[in-house]
Amino acid sequence: MKGTLKRLDTVHEKLSTAIWSTNPNLFFKRPDENEWSIAEVVQHLCLAEQHVVKDLRKGLATGPAKVGFLKTLIPMRIISLRLVRVKAPKAVSPNNPPAMDELLRTYDQVRVDLKALCAEHGSDRLKGVRFKHPFLGDIDGMAAVSMLGFHEERHYKQIRDIMKKLGA
Repeated sequence: MKGTLKRLDTVHEKLSTAIWSTNPNLFFKRPDENEWSIAEVVQHLCLAEQHVVKDLRKGLATGPAKVGFLKTLIPMRIISLRLVRVKAPKAVSPNNPPAMDELLRTYDQVRVDLKALCAEHGSDRLKGVRFKHPFLGDIDGMAAVSMLGFHEERHYKQIRDIMKKLGA
């Protein structure tokens, strides 16, 4: 779990630093009408992480539910690859993001909540929770936590691309 949380912290810090160094006037600007703004990407990250935390809490409350052995072999690193563009499910799609400082406070708070959940229950307990990922199917709770770091890495790359397109 330590390695997973360290990776989560590293990518979170990288992304936060990149965002805070961005011109605030560009935060809500879309590079193209069919692309998200930096604010929308950050809101998506918040919504996705909140969704995972909520579902993990639900799973922890209902008791153990293991996933199949083959599902444990899926490398979560594939989430960070941007070879295929994936449409976000409605539940985690950005919608009218709030002000930059409020959104970034939420972004940090969601991570605090995730880390508290991990500290409270530990990796063994999280491995006994089933999480339904919209594209990967059932994965265990620890894989879901790991996936969040790779998901954030994927969107960090997206934010860097947005910044380049906007000339930031």
